[in-house]
Amino acid sequence: MHLLDCSPRIEAMRTAARKTAPNLMRRLGEAAAETLWTTRCAVCDAPGELLCAPCAERLAYVDALRACPRCGAPYGAVQCTECSRTMLASARRASLPCDAMASAVAFDEAAQRLVGTFKDRSEARLAAVLGSLIARVVPPAWMAERPVVTFVPATRAARARRGFDHGQLLAQATADRLGLPLAALLDQPSSADQRRLGRRARLGNMGKRLRCLPGAPAPPAVIVVDDVCTTGATLYSAADALREGGTRTVYGAAFARVWD
Repeated sequence: MHLLDCSPRIEAMRTAARKTAPNLMRRLGEAAAETLWTTRCAVCDAPGELLCAPCAERLAYVDALRACPRCGAPYGAVQCTECSRTMLASARRASLPCDAMASAVAFDEAAQRLVGTFKDRSEARLAAVLGSLIARVVPPAWMAERPVVTFVPATRAARARRGFDHGQLLAQATADRLGLPLAALLDQPSSADQRRLGRRARLGNMGKRLRCLPGAPAPPAVIVVDDVCTTGATLYSAADALREGGTRTVYGAAFARVWD
């Protein structure tokens, strides 16, 4: 066979090599990193998995039959204290801005360690773990309208500190697990770190700070994903902005729910 006749095959081999090399280097890098820094459970520190099976079984999962069907509070099925008129009035609201809310687990020490490792120790791989747990608590009724998944973007300071936008990664992982599209719909908030604030300060800090991104579409239905729902201030503000932008139905889904 003439050399010129082999040129397509040679080029095909070169293309395959170019595609294989980055994957090979990535795998070698991951293997080297795993050798130097063994993956450990974010809860108990046992080597092997980011969330080991025993710790996963012991998480304080929210029982949907006991949870409030409106705000997702873990024990509000009969009478909810979290979205009552009194609590909403303290937030200067007459009604819940989200059509419904849900959380995967109650915010206990284990959940705190998972969120802390994800955000403060920059363990981005935990996004897939937390996202899969969030996806499990999304009710079938929410899926009927084929909602778009979105997130509240991190501040520039938080992105610089962590090296990634934790909200975007978590929402992407949740969307992938649900088979739904992800869209950046909200503008970056210029607010203080919510974790350092009390209830009243949290509500005032977010307020009307969020808005829709200029030119962003207004999907009929949206699921806003968050890592921790404490007072609901972040999800409430996101719902306000999305409704002002033209979205009709807004759901809020969080990994953990603070419960006093």
